[in-house]
Amino acid sequence: MNKKINKEALQGEWIHSYEEDDGDEAVFRPSSYDFPLTRRPRESFELKAGGKLVKGEATASDSVREAQGKWELEDDKVIFHNESGLNQTKQIASCEEDKLVLKK
Repeated sequence: MNKKINKEALQGEWIHSYEEDDGDEAVFRPSSYDFPLTRRPRESFELKAGGKLVKGEATASDSVREAQGKWELEDDKVIFHNESGLNQTKQIASCEEDKLVLKK
């Protein structure tokens, strides 16, 4: 991709819209999006100003556990840092106001 990503455009709460996933790409929508009903919880993350991260992860009991951390943007990659020091890097395929696509 190698195009400049606007860091401010990434800020906000993004929720996995797995129905729209395509091959090696995962689609995320803003929390204001009208998602179809589902029985399983959706993965989410909130990218806040100043690099603060709140990540919602599905648990075995079909609930969502929130984890705190930090995030940063490096070129076309968003890097999640969790409390235990583990990093997860995702390449951004596209970023629009109402749709964020990450490579799986």
